[in-house]
Amino acid sequence: MAVVSGIAAYKALELIRLLSKAECGVVTVLTKAGAEFVTPLSLQALSGQKVYSDLFSLTDESEMGHIELSRAADLVVVAPASADILAKMAAGIANDLATTVLLATDKRVLVAPAMNVRMWQHAATQHNVSILQARGVLIVQPDAGPMACGEFGPGRLAEPPVILAAIAQALGAGGPLAGKHAIVTSGPTHEPIDPVRYLGNRSSGRQGHAIASAMAALGAKVTLVTGPVAIPDPLGVATTHVETAAEMLAAVEAALPVDIAVCAAAVADWRAANEAPQKIKKTGEAPPALQLTENPDILRWLAAPGPLRPQLVIGFAAETENLESNAAAKRARKNCDWIVANNVGGTGIMGGADNQVTLITAKGVERWPLMDKQELARKLAARIAEQQ
Repeated sequence: MAVVSGIAAYKALELIRLLSKAECGVVTVLTKAGAEFVTPLSLQALSGQKVYSDLFSLTDESEMGHIELSRAADLVVVAPASADILAKMAAGIANDLATTVLLATDKRVLVAPAMNVRMWQHAATQHNVSILQARGVLIVQPDAGPMACGEFGPGRLAEPPVILAAIAQALGAGGPLAGKHAIVTSGPTHEPIDPVRYLGNRSSGRQGHAIASAMAALGAKVTLVTGPVAIPDPLGVATTHVETAAEMLAAVEAALPVDIAVCAAAVADWRAANEAPQKIKKTGEAPPALQLTENPDILRWLAAPGPLRPQLVIGFAAETENLESNAAAKRARKNCDWIVANNVGGTGIMGGADNQVTLITAKGVERWPLMDKQELARKLAARIAEQQ
Protein backbone atom coordinates (compact mmCIF):
# COMPACT_ATOMS: atom_id res chain seq x y z
CA MET A 1 0.00 0.00 0.00
CA ALA A 2 1.44 3.36 -1.04
CA VAL A 3 0.80 6.41 1.13
CA VAL A 4 1.56 9.70 -0.62
CA SER A 5 1.17 13.38 0.15
CA GLY A 6 -1.99 15.14 1.28
CA ILE A 7 -3.81 15.86 4.50
CA ALA A 8 -6.00 12.82 3.82
CA ALA A 9 -2.99 10.60 4.52
CA TYR A 10 -4.15 10.38 8.13
CA LYS A 11 -7.07 8.22 6.93
CA ALA A 12 -4.55 5.68 5.67
CA LEU A 13 -3.91 4.79 9.31
CA GLU A 14 -7.55 3.85 9.83
CA LEU A 15 -7.59 1.90 6.55
CA ILE A 16 -4.55 -0.13 7.66
CA ARG A 17 -6.26 -0.81 10.99
CA LEU A 18 -9.38 -2.08 9.19
CA LEU A 19 -7.31 -4.23 6.83
CA SER A 20 -5.41 -5.74 9.75
CA LYS A 21 -8.71 -6.45 11.53
CA ALA A 22 -9.89 -8.23 8.37
CA GLU A 23 -6.72 -10.36 8.56
CA CYS A 24 -5.09 -8.77 5.51
CA GLY A 25 -1.32 -8.37 5.58
CA VAL A 26 -0.26 -4.82 4.71
CA VAL A 27 3.18 -3.67 3.60
CA THR A 28 3.41 0.11 3.19
CA VAL A 29 5.47 2.35 0.95
CA LEU A 30 5.63 5.89 2.32
CA THR A 31 6.74 8.72 0.04
CA LYS A 32 8.88 11.62 1.28
CA ALA A 33 5.89 13.97 0.93
CA GLY A 34 3.60 11.47 2.66
CA ALA A 35 5.97 11.43 5.64
CA GLU A 36 5.12 15.10 6.18
CA PHE A 37 1.63 13.95 7.27
CA VAL A 38 2.07 10.48 8.84
CA THR A 39 5.11 8.84 10.37
CA PRO A 40 6.73 5.52 9.47
CA LEU A 41 6.38 4.50 13.12
CA SER A 42 2.59 4.91 12.99
CA LEU A 43 2.32 2.84 9.81
CA GLN A 44 4.58 0.14 11.20
CA ALA A 45 2.72 -0.01 14.52
CA LEU A 46 -0.62 -0.56 12.79
CA SER A 47 0.55 -2.92 10.04
CA GLY A 48 3.11 -4.87 12.04
CA GLN A 49 5.34 -4.72 8.96
CA LYS A 50 8.41 -2.76 7.97
CA VAL A 51 7.73 0.50 6.14
CA TYR A 52 9.63 1.14 2.90
CA SER A 53 10.43 4.59 1.57
CA ASP A 54 13.86 4.81 -0.10
CA LEU A 55 14.39 3.54 -3.64
CA PHE A 56 18.16 3.57 -3.19
CA SER A 57 18.37 1.97 0.26
CA LEU A 58 20.99 -0.79 0.14
CA THR A 59 19.47 -2.42 3.21
CA ASP A 60 15.92 -2.46 1.82
CA GLU A 61 17.09 -3.63 -1.58
CA SER A 62 19.01 -6.51 -0.04
CA GLU A 63 16.05 -7.52 2.13
CA MET A 64 13.30 -7.08 -0.48
CA GLY A 65 14.17 -5.45 -3.79
CA HIS A 66 11.70 -3.04 -5.30
CA ILE A 67 10.81 -5.55 -8.02
CA GLU A 68 9.98 -8.21 -5.41
CA LEU A 69 8.12 -5.59 -3.38
CA SER A 70 5.98 -4.76 -6.41
CA ARG A 71 4.99 -8.36 -7.02
CA ALA A 72 4.78 -9.91 -3.57
CA ALA A 73 1.34 -8.44 -2.83
CA ASP A 74 -2.02 -9.63 -4.15
CA LEU A 75 -3.16 -6.04 -4.70
CA VAL A 76 -1.33 -2.69 -4.83
CA VAL A 77 -3.31 0.13 -3.20
CA VAL A 78 -2.60 3.87 -3.34
CA ALA A 79 -4.51 5.73 -0.63
CA PRO A 80 -4.58 8.64 -0.76
CA ALA A 81 -3.69 9.08 -4.42
CA SER A 82 -2.67 12.65 -5.21
CA ALA A 83 -3.01 14.37 -8.58
CA ASP A 84 0.77 14.08 -8.86
CA ILE A 85 0.95 10.31 -8.53
CA LEU A 86 -2.05 9.81 -10.84
CA ALA A 87 -0.22 11.86 -13.48
CA LYS A 88 2.99 9.88 -12.99
CA MET A 89 1.14 6.58 -13.21
CA ALA A 90 -0.58 7.65 -16.43
CA ALA A 91 2.74 8.77 -17.95
CA GLY A 92 4.76 5.80 -16.69
CA ILE A 93 7.13 7.91 -14.61
CA ALA A 94 9.17 6.07 -11.96
CA ASN A 95 11.25 8.54 -9.95
CA ASP A 96 10.77 7.25 -6.39
CA LEU A 97 9.99 3.95 -4.68
CA ALA A 98 6.20 4.28 -4.88
CA THR A 99 6.08 5.07 -8.60
CA THR A 100 8.73 2.42 -9.34
CA VAL A 101 6.67 -0.21 -7.54
CA LEU A 102 3.58 0.86 -9.46
CA LEU A 103 5.38 0.67 -12.81
CA ALA A 104 6.99 -2.69 -12.04
CA THR A 105 3.98 -4.49 -10.56
CA ASP A 106 2.20 -7.27 -12.38
CA LYS A 107 -0.70 -7.24 -9.92
CA ARG A 108 -3.99 -5.32 -9.89
CA VAL A 109 -3.84 -1.72 -8.73
CA LEU A 110 -6.50 0.22 -6.81
CA VAL A 111 -6.28 3.96 -6.20
CA ALA A 112 -8.35 6.22 -3.95
CA PRO A 113 -7.86 9.82 -5.13
CA ALA A 114 -7.85 12.77 -2.74
CA MET A 115 -7.18 16.39 -3.69
CA ASN A 116 -8.63 19.87 -3.99
CA VAL A 117 -11.91 19.97 -5.91
CA ARG A 118 -10.45 22.09 -8.72
CA MET A 119 -7.50 19.73 -9.10
CA TRP A 120 -9.86 16.74 -9.23
CA GLN A 121 -12.11 18.38 -11.80
CA HIS A 122 -9.23 19.64 -13.96
CA ALA A 123 -9.24 18.16 -17.45
CA ALA A 124 -5.69 16.84 -17.01
CA THR A 125 -6.60 14.86 -13.90
CA GLN A 126 -9.77 13.48 -15.44
CA HIS A 127 -7.80 12.49 -18.55
CA ASN A 128 -5.22 10.70 -16.40
CA VAL A 129 -7.97 8.87 -14.52
CA SER A 130 -9.55 7.74 -17.77
CA ILE A 131 -6.16 6.44 -18.98
CA LEU A 132 -5.68 4.47 -15.77
CA GLN A 133 -9.21 3.04 -15.91
CA ALA A 134 -8.61 1.93 -19.51
CA ARG A 135 -5.54 0.06 -18.24
CA GLY A 136 -7.62 -1.72 -15.63
CA VAL A 137 -6.70 0.34 -12.59
CA LEU A 138 -9.56 0.34 -10.07
CA ILE A 139 -10.71 3.81 -8.95
CA VAL A 140 -12.50 4.47 -5.66
CA GLN A 141 -14.23 7.74 -6.49
CA PRO A 142 -13.66 10.60 -4.02
CA ASP A 143 -16.46 11.96 -1.86
CA ALA A 144 -17.91 15.45 -2.05
CA GLY A 145 -17.71 17.67 1.02
CA PRO A 146 -15.78 20.38 2.84
CA MET A 147 -12.01 20.34 2.40
CA ALA A 148 -9.05 21.40 4.50
CA CYS A 149 -8.45 24.26 2.08
CA GLY A 150 -11.91 25.66 2.82
CA GLU A 151 -13.51 24.71 -0.51
CA PHE A 152 -16.40 22.31 -1.01
CA GLY A 153 -16.93 19.67 -3.67
CA PRO A 154 -15.72 16.27 -4.90
CA GLY A 155 -12.14 15.44 -3.97
CA ARG A 156 -12.29 14.17 -0.39
CA LEU A 157 -10.77 10.74 0.14
CA ALA A 158 -13.48 8.08 0.35
CA GLU A 159 -14.05 6.85 3.89
CA PRO A 160 -11.84 3.91 4.94
CA PRO A 161 -14.74 1.39 5.16
CA VAL A 162 -15.65 2.23 1.55
CA ILE A 163 -12.06 1.70 0.41
CA LEU A 164 -11.93 -1.52 2.43
CA ALA A 165 -15.02 -2.80 0.60
CA ALA A 166 -13.43 -2.01 -2.76
CA ILE A 167 -10.24 -3.80 -1.72
CA ALA A 168 -12.22 -6.81 -0.53
CA GLN A 169 -14.05 -7.03 -3.83
CA ALA A 170 -10.82 -6.72 -5.82
CA LEU A 171 -9.22 -9.49 -3.77
CA GLY A 172 -12.31 -11.66 -4.23
CA ALA A 173 -11.99 -11.80 -8.01
CA GLY A 174 -10.72 -15.38 -7.75
CA GLY A 175 -12.40 -16.17 -4.45
CA PRO A 176 -14.43 -19.19 -3.38
CA LEU A 177 -17.67 -17.71 -4.72
CA ALA A 178 -16.24 -16.80 -8.13
CA GLY A 179 -18.64 -17.84 -10.88
CA LYS A 180 -21.65 -17.75 -8.52
CA HIS A 181 -24.52 -15.28 -8.83
CA ALA A 182 -26.19 -14.22 -5.60
CA ILE A 183 -29.19 -12.05 -4.89
CA VAL A 184 -29.54 -10.25 -1.56
CA THR A 185 -32.59 -8.34 -0.36
CA SER A 186 -32.07 -5.59 2.19
CA GLY A 187 -33.74 -2.80 4.14
CA PRO A 188 -37.42 -2.21 4.85
CA THR A 189 -40.29 -1.78 2.45
CA HIS A 190 -42.60 1.22 2.57
CA GLU A 191 -46.23 0.41 1.84
CA PRO A 192 -48.20 3.59 1.04
CA ILE A 193 -51.39 4.43 2.89
CA ASP A 194 -51.85 7.72 1.06
CA PRO A 195 -49.42 10.02 -0.80
CA VAL A 196 -47.66 11.08 2.44
CA ARG A 197 -48.01 8.13 4.85
CA TYR A 198 -46.80 4.55 4.74
CA LEU A 199 -46.43 1.34 6.73
CA GLY A 200 -42.79 0.50 7.43
CA ASN A 201 -40.31 -0.71 10.05
CA ARG A 202 -36.99 0.21 11.66
CA SER A 203 -34.69 -1.82 9.38
CA SER A 204 -31.58 0.18 8.41
CA GLY A 205 -30.37 -2.19 5.66
CA ARG A 206 -26.92 -2.40 7.26
CA GLN A 207 -26.95 -6.18 7.61
CA GLY A 208 -28.21 -6.91 4.10
CA HIS A 209 -25.81 -4.42 2.53
CA ALA A 210 -22.91 -5.88 4.52
CA ILE A 211 -23.80 -9.40 3.34
CA ALA A 212 -23.91 -8.26 -0.29
CA SER A 213 -20.48 -6.65 0.11
CA ALA A 214 -19.01 -9.70 1.89
CA MET A 215 -20.22 -12.07 -0.82
CA ALA A 216 -18.80 -9.83 -3.54
CA ALA A 217 -15.50 -9.86 -1.65
CA LEU A 218 -15.45 -13.65 -2.03
CA GLY A 219 -15.87 -13.34 -5.79
CA ALA A 220 -19.62 -13.66 -6.27
CA LYS A 221 -21.57 -11.62 -8.76
CA VAL A 222 -24.08 -9.94 -6.44
CA THR A 223 -27.42 -8.31 -7.16
CA LEU A 224 -28.73 -6.28 -4.23
CA VAL A 225 -32.41 -5.34 -4.09
CA THR A 226 -32.96 -2.78 -1.37
CA GLY A 227 -35.86 -0.90 0.08
CA PRO A 228 -35.50 2.73 1.24
CA VAL A 229 -32.31 3.14 3.31
CA ALA A 230 -29.97 5.97 4.30
CA ILE A 231 -26.71 4.12 3.64
CA PRO A 232 -24.63 4.04 0.42
CA ASP A 233 -24.76 1.26 -2.13
CA PRO A 234 -21.96 -1.30 -1.65
CA LEU A 235 -19.13 -0.98 -4.15
CA GLY A 236 -18.95 -3.68 -6.80
CA VAL A 237 -22.55 -4.74 -6.30
CA ALA A 238 -25.40 -4.20 -8.79
CA THR A 239 -28.03 -2.42 -6.71
CA THR A 240 -31.72 -1.97 -7.48
CA HIS A 241 -33.76 0.42 -5.34
CA VAL A 242 -37.41 -0.29 -4.63
CA GLU A 243 -40.10 1.01 -2.29
CA THR A 244 -42.74 -1.68 -1.84
CA ALA A 245 -42.86 -5.45 -1.40
CA ALA A 246 -44.45 -5.84 -4.83
CA GLU A 247 -41.60 -3.88 -6.41
CA MET A 248 -39.05 -5.95 -4.51
CA LEU A 249 -40.60 -9.18 -5.75
CA ALA A 250 -40.54 -7.91 -9.34
CA ALA A 251 -36.85 -6.94 -9.02
CA VAL A 252 -35.97 -10.32 -7.53
CA GLU A 253 -37.82 -12.13 -10.31
CA ALA A 254 -36.00 -10.05 -12.92
CA ALA A 255 -32.62 -11.07 -11.45
CA LEU A 256 -33.22 -14.82 -11.74
CA PRO A 257 -31.70 -17.31 -12.23
CA VAL A 258 -29.22 -17.10 -9.36
CA ASP A 259 -27.26 -19.67 -7.37
CA ILE A 260 -27.76 -18.14 -3.92
CA ALA A 261 -30.52 -16.04 -2.39
CA VAL A 262 -30.18 -14.22 0.95
CA CYS A 263 -33.45 -12.58 2.00
CA ALA A 264 -32.30 -10.15 4.67
CA ALA A 265 -34.92 -7.48 3.92
CA ALA A 266 -37.56 -6.74 6.53
CA VAL A 267 -40.45 -6.90 4.08
CA ALA A 268 -43.75 -5.54 5.41
CA ASP A 269 -46.18 -8.40 5.90
CA TRP A 270 -49.18 -6.25 5.00
CA ARG A 271 -50.10 -3.24 2.93
CA ALA A 272 -53.14 -1.00 2.78
CA ALA A 273 -55.90 -2.73 0.86
CA ASN A 274 -56.93 0.56 -0.73
CA GLU A 275 -54.29 3.27 -1.05
CA ALA A 276 -55.97 6.66 -0.75
CA PRO A 277 -55.33 8.86 -3.82
CA GLN A 278 -55.19 12.00 -1.65
CA LYS A 279 -53.92 12.72 1.84
CA ILE A 280 -56.34 11.45 4.45
CA LYS A 281 -57.52 14.42 6.54
CA LYS A 282 -58.38 14.55 10.21
CA THR A 283 -62.03 15.43 10.60
CA GLY A 284 -62.33 15.50 14.38
CA GLU A 285 -64.26 12.27 14.25
CA ALA A 286 -63.01 8.72 14.89
CA PRO A 287 -59.86 7.82 12.91
CA PRO A 288 -60.56 6.00 9.66
CA ALA A 289 -60.34 2.21 9.65
CA LEU A 290 -57.24 0.90 7.93
CA GLN A 291 -57.94 -2.27 6.01
CA LEU A 292 -54.87 -4.40 5.31
CA THR A 293 -54.10 -7.09 2.78
CA GLU A 294 -51.20 -9.52 2.74
CA ASN A 295 -48.05 -8.71 0.78
CA PRO A 296 -46.35 -11.25 -1.49
CA ASP A 297 -44.08 -13.64 0.43
CA ILE A 298 -40.76 -13.22 -1.40
CA LEU A 299 -38.84 -15.79 0.65
CA ARG A 300 -41.48 -18.51 0.19
CA TRP A 301 -41.77 -17.69 -3.51
CA LEU A 302 -37.99 -18.00 -4.00
CA ALA A 303 -37.76 -21.25 -2.02
CA ALA A 304 -40.67 -22.99 -3.77
CA PRO A 305 -39.60 -26.06 -5.77
CA GLY A 306 -39.04 -25.37 -9.44
CA PRO A 307 -36.38 -24.86 -12.12
CA LEU A 308 -35.57 -21.31 -10.94
CA ARG A 309 -35.13 -22.15 -7.26
CA PRO A 310 -31.62 -21.11 -6.12
CA GLN A 311 -29.36 -23.88 -4.83
CA LEU A 312 -29.21 -22.16 -1.43
CA VAL A 313 -32.03 -20.00 -0.04
CA ILE A 314 -31.44 -18.17 3.24
CA GLY A 315 -34.10 -16.28 5.12
CA PHE A 316 -33.98 -13.97 8.14
CA ALA A 317 -36.31 -14.08 11.11
CA ALA A 318 -36.65 -11.04 13.38
CA GLU A 319 -38.33 -12.30 16.53
CA THR A 320 -39.32 -10.82 19.90
CA GLU A 321 -40.03 -14.12 21.71
CA ASN A 322 -39.41 -17.87 21.41
CA LEU A 323 -36.56 -17.14 19.01
CA GLU A 324 -35.44 -20.63 18.05
CA SER A 325 -38.82 -22.33 17.91
CA ASN A 326 -40.38 -19.51 15.89
CA ALA A 327 -37.41 -19.38 13.52
CA ALA A 328 -37.36 -23.15 13.03
CA ALA A 329 -41.08 -23.09 12.25
CA LYS A 330 -40.51 -20.30 9.74
CA ARG A 331 -37.75 -22.30 8.04
CA ALA A 332 -40.10 -25.26 7.59
CA ARG A 333 -43.04 -23.08 6.54
CA LYS A 334 -41.07 -21.13 3.95
CA ASN A 335 -39.15 -24.17 2.62
CA CYS A 336 -35.83 -22.31 2.84
CA ASP A 337 -32.50 -23.99 3.55
CA TRP A 338 -31.22 -21.73 6.34
CA ILE A 339 -32.79 -19.22 8.70
CA VAL A 340 -30.74 -16.49 10.39
CA ALA A 341 -32.72 -15.49 13.47
CA ASN A 342 -32.21 -12.54 15.80
CA ASN A 343 -34.10 -11.17 18.76
CA VAL A 344 -35.22 -7.61 18.07
CA GLY A 345 -37.26 -7.18 21.23
CA GLY A 346 -35.85 -3.99 22.73
CA THR A 347 -35.34 -0.34 21.92
CA GLY A 348 -32.51 0.36 19.49
CA ILE A 349 -31.80 -3.26 18.57
CA MET A 350 -33.36 -3.27 15.11
CA GLY A 351 -31.34 -1.00 12.84
CA GLY A 352 -28.29 -0.91 15.12
CA ALA A 353 -24.62 -1.48 14.29
CA ASP A 354 -24.30 -4.91 15.98
CA ASN A 355 -26.19 -8.16 15.69
CA GLN A 356 -26.44 -11.45 17.55
CA VAL A 357 -27.96 -14.28 15.56
CA THR A 358 -28.82 -17.95 15.63
CA LEU A 359 -28.25 -19.91 12.43
CA ILE A 360 -30.75 -22.73 11.91
CA THR A 361 -30.09 -25.31 9.21
CA ALA A 362 -31.08 -28.91 8.55
CA LYS A 363 -28.00 -29.93 10.53
CA GLY A 364 -28.96 -28.09 13.70
CA VAL A 365 -28.69 -24.80 15.57
CA GLU A 366 -25.65 -22.53 15.87
CA ARG A 367 -25.69 -19.64 18.34
CA TRP A 368 -23.31 -16.90 17.20
CA PRO A 369 -22.01 -14.29 19.68
CA LEU A 370 -22.72 -10.58 19.46
CA MET A 371 -20.59 -8.96 16.75
CA ASP A 372 -20.71 -5.99 14.41
CA LYS A 373 -22.73 -6.49 11.26
CA GLN A 374 -19.71 -6.36 8.95
CA GLU A 375 -18.05 -9.21 10.84
CA LEU A 376 -21.27 -11.20 10.89
CA ALA A 377 -21.64 -10.70 7.14
CA ARG A 378 -18.13 -12.02 6.54
CA LYS A 379 -18.82 -15.05 8.73
CA LEU A 380 -22.08 -15.81 6.93
CA ALA A 381 -20.45 -15.36 3.52
CA ALA A 382 -17.69 -17.79 4.51
CA ARG A 383 -20.32 -20.36 5.57
CA ILE A 384 -22.10 -19.90 2.25
CA ALA A 385 -18.82 -20.45 0.40
CA GLU A 386 -18.32 -23.73 2.27
CA GLN A 387 -21.60 -25.02 0.79
CA GLN A 388 -20.73 -24.26 -2.83
